[in-house]
Amino acid sequence: MNRLEALLQAIEPLHAEIVGQANDHLNQLTKPQGSLGKLEDIARQVAGITGEVMPDLSKKAVIVMAGDHGVCEEGISAFPAEVTPQMVLNFLSGGAAVNVLARHAGADVVCVDIGVNADLEHPNLVSCKVRKGTRNMAREAALSLDETVDAILAGVRIVDDLVEKGYRLFATGEMGIGNTTASAAILCALTGLEAGQAVGRGTGIDDATWLHKQSVVTKALNVNGLRAEGGETSAAYGLEVLSKVGGLEIAGLVGVILGAAKHRCPVVVDGFISSTAALVASRLAPLSASYMLASHLSQEQGHAKLLESLGLKAMLQMDMRLGEGTGAVLVFNLIDAAGKIMREMATFDSAGVSRG
Repeated sequence: MNRLEALLQAIEPLHAEIVGQANDHLNQLTKPQGSLGKLEDIARQVAGITGEVMPDLSKKAVIVMAGDHGVCEEGISAFPAEVTPQMVLNFLSGGAAVNVLARHAGADVVCVDIGVNADLEHPNLVSCKVRKGTRNMAREAALSLDETVDAILAGVRIVDDLVEKGYRLFATGEMGIGNTTASAAILCALTGLEAGQAVGRGTGIDDATWLHKQSVVTKALNVNGLRAEGGETSAAYGLEVLSKVGGLEIAGLVGVILGAAKHRCPVVVDGFISSTAALVASRLAPLSASYMLASHLSQEQGHAKLLESLGLKAMLQMDMRLGEGTGAVLVFNLIDAAGKIMREMATFDSAGVSRG
């Protein structure tokens, strides 16, 4: 716990002076001020995060955390739990959607087994398994507090290792059958939404299963004594919610986000599940939200409320709901574009263009 507290204290505000310098540079470029919209927002935020007006973010990675969920015993998913380890092997062989999009963006996929309910071996697998899946949150706490902290710190260590290797831009990805159910429970507990507002269709469940999934989320909140009315914003409550209804991959992503903030690296948040991790991270360390870029608005119900709670706006609306980090990796391309605008676009003076 002391290591987690030290981490939270290490996260600092953005460099306001560097944000101003980046804005000054943008205003000297051959365009009307603000005309590149969100690309300019990205450039300013990245400058404030890194402390550099034109940082080199060419080495980038999407960290895909994988873990299983005991709540699958309740029949809340269209897919069986064994799909989690099968998809991990698909990531490692380069065949999943996130692999394809990462290659397109020039990014690496780092696949992490933090809680898969299977024994997996692969030379490219990062193994930091805390336990083989969570307990069934509809019957008891999904994780102990110690297990939750261990998973968070595992995510931090992965970022530490990647930063040491030169990576400076990160995205969050995940895999875990049942994790939309855990995410909906976290959303309810932290924002006060009712299950009917937070629970989505996940992998494509029918109406009957959707209603059952809502009842399971409500039961989990009641069993674990969580205040579903919301209003509690303390770090201690955020950690409590994560341990009682969260997933190991969600906790790992909390660590990835906090680790990125500690190292002053931008972190692109994917869809519904990743945004749940981002919300928990922001409760633990409010300053960490400044280091996040929201990628896309998921089709999963509740995602818009999550982003609103974080104070973030999605850059894309692609009707996606796959997860894996797919939406976040797409935004790597926009961050690259913003960087090229900063480095390559002519100024009014250099181009001999009259100012407005």
